[in-house]
Amino acid sequence: MKISIANIKKAAGLSIAKRMNVNKKHIVLTLQGSISVFHINIVNFKLFLIKNPTMKNTFILLCLLLTTVAFKSDKPAYRLYTSDGTRSDYTELLKKAQDADIILFGELHDNPICHWLQLELTRDLLETRKDKLVLGAEMFEADDQIALNEYLAGKLSEKTFKDEVKLWSNYKTDYKPLIETAKTNKLRFIATNIPRRYANLVYNKGIEKLDSIETEAKKWICPLPMKYNGNLRCYKEIFESAGGHGGENLPKSQAIKDATMAHFILKNWSKGQLFIHYNGTYHSNYHEGIEWYLKQQNQNLKVLTISSVEQEGIDTLSTDAKGLGDFIICTPGYFEQSFKSD
Repeated sequence: MKISIANIKKAAGLSIAKRMNVNKKHIVLTLQGSISVFHINIVNFKLFLIKNPTMKNTFILLCLLLTTVAFKSDKPAYRLYTSDGTRSDYTELLKKAQDADIILFGELHDNPICHWLQLELTRDLLETRKDKLVLGAEMFEADDQIALNEYLAGKLSEKTFKDEVKLWSNYKTDYKPLIETAKTNKLRFIATNIPRRYANLVYNKGIEKLDSIETEAKKWICPLPMKYNGNLRCYKEIFESAGGHGGENLPKSQAIKDATMAHFILKNWSKGQLFIHYNGTYHSNYHEGIEWYLKQQNQNLKVLTISSVEQEGIDTLSTDAKGLGDFIICTPGYFEQSFKSD
């Protein structure tokens, strides 16, 4: 049986399904601009179909049934808020995004709603900005840029790309759709993060040790010496949460990531373009981190920040989450995780 949007539309007789993403654990079904998430064990369901071949339309009917329930219950999978906690919506987000120079999309790495919204926003901006759109991400390290370029240009097979590039464990479900969007539409995709070995060097030996690495290697990090403000909330929280363990090396190992990402964003952006950068929300919360480093080089940049939080209830944004970004994605905390950190 083929699971597809066309089958659902045909069975329903209505264009209720805009887009559906499926992986082994969950289904994300977009319905007329909203989103409903249904957890279905796909493996068990396929075994059921093998044993019961006359039930080949069951999955479609099940989706339609769940769709009906979703419309009736009006239980959203996420809410959007502005910085002060005012309820917003995707239409407003898209409008504001059109006017930005740089969008810092702060995700929760293991949250499927964040990844779905990243893809939706990228596709919608592509319709209007076309070749003026540039993509980039924390999840790709700068020394992998050549291999990434070669894959986007069709010079590397997917297997070779996966063998050569340091991909995250959730690449297939969460970042591959963004890479393939860039490839299909001939967009640039920038690997912005510092190679992990150099961030680890800062943590273990101190930022001064970066002066001793090979000159060739320094092109994969931000220019040295790096500006650093230990009074920024993002770095103070890291220092305090560690109880001072590691001293300033720990927050500086975070700062070198932020500074390097900002460096490669600006290096690959020019006036009139729109750069969408996907990063962990902590790297851009409270307009700090990456944005702070961007503004050190260009105060006039129009930067739009999108932050992400999980709450038990999403009808009101918690006080602690206010001010995180220009827009805040608020989701329940019970979705199947797509990423498990080591």
